[in-house]
Amino acid sequence: MKADFSSIGSLCLLRLSAIGDVCHAVAMVQAIQKHYPDLAITWVIGKVEYQLLKHLPGIQFVIFDKSKGWRSYAQLRSDLQGQHFDVLLHMQVALRATIASLMIKARIRVGFDKARAKEGQWLVTNYAVEPIAEPHVLDGFMGFAKAIGVTDLTPRWEIPVPQSDNDFASHLIGEGKVMVICAAASKAERNWLPERYAAVADYAISQGYKVMLCGGPTALEKNLADVIQSHSQHAFDNQVGKTTLPQLLAVLKQASFVLAPDTEPLHMAVTQGTPVIGLYAHSNPGRTEPYYYRDYTVSVYQEVVAQQVGGDVKWGKRAKGEHLMAMIEADEVIKNMKKLIEERT
Repeated sequence: MKADFSSIGSLCLLRLSAIGDVCHAVAMVQAIQKHYPDLAITWVIGKVEYQLLKHLPGIQFVIFDKSKGWRSYAQLRSDLQGQHFDVLLHMQVALRATIASLMIKARIRVGFDKARAKEGQWLVTNYAVEPIAEPHVLDGFMGFAKAIGVTDLTPRWEIPVPQSDNDFASHLIGEGKVMVICAAASKAERNWLPERYAAVADYAISQGYKVMLCGGPTALEKNLADVIQSHSQHAFDNQVGKTTLPQLLAVLKQASFVLAPDTEPLHMAVTQGTPVIGLYAHSNPGRTEPYYYRDYTVSVYQEVVAQQVGGDVKWGKRAKGEHLMAMIEADEVIKNMKKLIEERT
């Protein structure tokens, strides 16, 4: 199908989750806004993700609350009643997103290329982005902007944070240099060893940095923070579970640099221009490492996946195992920290 996007007046973006991915999507949607400044944009987004992005200018948000089960689809249909978009950007490969897209009326329905249009997405779209062999997730998303005629695909972010949240972060950060550790990933097996986090933190303190622990309110995250602290020779500022998403974003913006596994705050920090050291073992860093700070990533993924898979490895292949992160040594992380401090701070 050939399509003319030069005269589009309305666009709906469907990307429900997760926070790291919606951070990538922000760069894409703001590239579209720059190219089409008068375009009316509606974003169908998850409830949690909305809390982070609700202050974005020029976007009408429609919240999809998956916790309501099948009622969430009826609510979405109701929220969009009477609206008919020129273009739908269907940017999530998940069955719930495929079903949700049926509630959205649009003339042109853009989805991923054939290789990536899984979970029935190809059944509900009529236009595909160009295929990319081995893309970073952000580059894959930028393919949607390119598909509708955007020419400047350089990722940039402007995520507004209320002044009260910036003031909150300034009070926490204070004067001097601060390393923020966001230690917990979505699954415990993807967390680095607490004693090694502590060793790296102790090194940072020896170099004049204050160390702050940040993260969500789950028991897993709070317990991990406590164990990290127990292995350290110094006291940290433990803010795990004590910040809202906008407050955390403000903290990450004002930090000197961030240490994290492949988790949401890692990508939030990138949107704020804060250097990140990413720790990878289970997922391919080529797909999801901190976009502008790839030189500081510490990864054992290629080594692990080569042992687990014979022959060619699919780009999105995940390595399996409960103790893979233990292969990342503290000395390697400190080595990259020294490089980052020399080059970026």
